[in-house]
Amino acid sequence: MSKLNSIGLDEQLAKELAEKLNDLLANYSIFYMNTRGFHWNISGDKFFELHLKFEELYNNLVLKIDEVAERVLTLAHTPMHSYADYIATSKIASVKNVSEGKVAIQHILDSFTIIITKQRDLLELSAKANDEGTNALMSDYIREQEKLVWMYRAYLGK
Repeated sequence: MSKLNSIGLDEQLAKELAEKLNDLLANYSIFYMNTRGFHWNISGDKFFELHLKFEELYNNLVLKIDEVAERVLTLAHTPMHSYADYIATSKIASVKNVSEGKVAIQHILDSFTIIITKQRDLLELSAKANDEGTNALMSDYIREQEKLVWMYRAYLGK
């Protein structure tokens, strides 16, 4: 019989979930910092429009960073909390000095592809673990982000 943690989940599956959530946390953190840079450095004829959209996006990302870290804690594990760990772990690369709107949006779309894929993997594992908390969180994120992908792709004319 498997040992259960304090919220009734198999401890080994909870550990696997926490590891995947930490990986997601690292990717979200680099995505967040990249988006802050896009917001700060954007220039050109779409400055006002994109400056606001990037601010909206990074504010949303920072909320998700907090929720993912709190989910790791709920699973009785420690969330990553250093940029050295984030950079070493993240599949999303740190970018700098991007000031052109279409380039920034392509980076955002590429980041969403990575994030959504990782969240789908978490959905699969959370279903196996009967972890409704993680499952609901990932499901909500995916639904919201799929719409954002559509909108950013439409902006690029794709």
